[in-house]
Amino acid sequence: MINVPRLAALSCVAALTLSAPSAFAQDAPEEDRIASAETWKAFDDLIEADQYGGITSVVVSLNGEIVHESYYDGAPDALRNTRSVTKTVTGMLLGMAIDDGHIPSRDVPVLDYIDHTPLNPDPRKDRMSLESLVTMSGPLECNDFTPYSRGNEERMYLIEDWVGFFLDLPIRGFPAWSPKPEDSPYGRAFSYCTAGVVTLGAVVENATGEQLEEFAQRRLFDPLGIANARWQFSPLGLAMGGGGLELTSRDLEKIGRVYAQGGLFEGERVLSAYWVEQSLSPKADVADQDGFEYGYLWWLRDFVANGTRYKAAQMSGNGGNKVIVVPELGLVTVITKTDFGRREAHRLSEEAFERHILPLTLAGMAD
Repeated sequence: MINVPRLAALSCVAALTLSAPSAFAQDAPEEDRIASAETWKAFDDLIEADQYGGITSVVVSLNGEIVHESYYDGAPDALRNTRSVTKTVTGMLLGMAIDDGHIPSRDVPVLDYIDHTPLNPDPRKDRMSLESLVTMSGPLECNDFTPYSRGNEERMYLIEDWVGFFLDLPIRGFPAWSPKPEDSPYGRAFSYCTAGVVTLGAVVENATGEQLEEFAQRRLFDPLGIANARWQFSPLGLAMGGGGLELTSRDLEKIGRVYAQGGLFEGERVLSAYWVEQSLSPKADVADQDGFEYGYLWWLRDFVANGTRYKAAQMSGNGGNKVIVVPELGLVTVITKTDFGRREAHRLSEEAFERHILPLTLAGMAD
């Protein structure tokens, strides 16, 4: 493990007695809820002992200052494939395209920006808005959480034209056991769909007149001082906005910091405060995941520390990869992992954050 020197020392913390919507901390044995030495060193020891799965790095910042940074694979400069964390970056790029006037609003139809005549034509498909895709609540039958879905991302990868794959999908049906949009909180029925986010990337590309990766570099990465970003591409050469973008852990922290600071980075406006506020506001309820809501390609849930509940937003990717932002604290936490396909990967990352990272950060703030 490599520990990069901290810019602010955090001292010991009291017993980490925590609870969460999933209640995993509430039921934990006391020895698990109390760090042995109650320091960041004790936390690192737990990670090295695989207490929370295959974590490769943790970076924690508070109001733009790194307060803890560890690389358990000894590779601080490694590019991390954080899978669907990329989706949130695509949401940022959509917001920037709107901010810059390339797209008039989030309400415009997707098909205004895609030259494609879909199969299964339907007026609802014609009206499908950008906001419906950025909230994972579009009208097309696309659900990565079930292998039976016609729009499951694994089926997309077998097709050359990923955007065409999405637009050709039929309209979703709602059997009696499935909540309809009108019966759902916020009037939207959540359905996780990578192909829809890929299509959002194509919209940004067509609206701006730049390749998605070039727009991202000019408009987002350069202002943040990110020089090394590695994209994956579709067979037709579209940058993969739905997953697989590789960035360093420090660069992932910078992206999270933009949201923690209301769209600013080191005092400069990068993204409109309005887009940040909308992105971190609940737009859809995640019906089968208790305690979770969804914003503009952000997962939203509360964490509890020292008896106080904090609203948090997550960029989240397969394997338990996370960028967790607590705006009211100015707190950003990057957790990178290699637990791809592991059932408990996300829970373990959130548990590490709630049991240890959040309380240790709060203790440092109190010093």
